[in-house]
Amino acid sequence: MKTRKLILYISMSLDGFIATKDDDLSWLSIVEKEGEDYGYESFNKTVDTYIVGSKTYEKILSMTDGIFPPADKHKCYVITRKERKSENGVIFYNKGIENLINELKSVEGKNIYCDGGAILVKMLMDHSLIDEYIISIIPIILGNGKRLFRGETQRIHLESFSCKQYESGLIQVHYKKK
Repeated sequence: MKTRKLILYISMSLDGFIATKDDDLSWLSIVEKEGEDYGYESFNKTVDTYIVGSKTYEKILSMTDGIFPPADKHKCYVITRKERKSENGVIFYNKGIENLINELKSVEGKNIYCDGGAILVKMLMDHSLIDEYIISIIPIILGNGKRLFRGETQRIHLESFSCKQYESGLIQVHYKKK
C-alpha cells in the first residue's frame, strides 16, 4: 500500500501573506488568466481528501453563496474548536489534528489536500505532519495581513522538487520534507 501524503497547496503574496488583515483575497485575481489553472486540476486528480480550517471554510462559503465546492470532489474535513454535526458533505473535526492525519494516512486512498489557513498550517507543522508544500507565490507585496507561516515552529528540512514560472508572474514552488 502506498502511503498517503499530506500536501499543503496554497497561494501567498511575495511577502508571505495569504490574506489581508480583513480577509480580502481579491489580490489573487491579478494572476487570473483564461485557460490557466496553474496545475490545479492535475493536482486535484492526486487527492481525495481535503482539510481546511474553520475560518477558511467560512470565507469560502461567503465567496460561493454558501456552497462548498471541494465537497463535490473530496471527502472534506473542517478543523474547528466547536462541536458541529456533519453537513453538506463536510465533517467538522474538533479533536487532535495529529490523530486525524495519522488515521487518514493509515487507510488506503489518494493524497490529502490542505488549503489552510495559517492556524491549521501551524498546527500541522508543529506536529511535522505536512509531507509536501506546493506554494504559488503571487507577484504582489501586501505589506501586512495574515501570514502563511506564523513562526515559532520547529525547524523543518525540505528538498526542492520543482519550481515553475508562469507568464502571469506567478511562481509555483514544490518542496518535499526530507
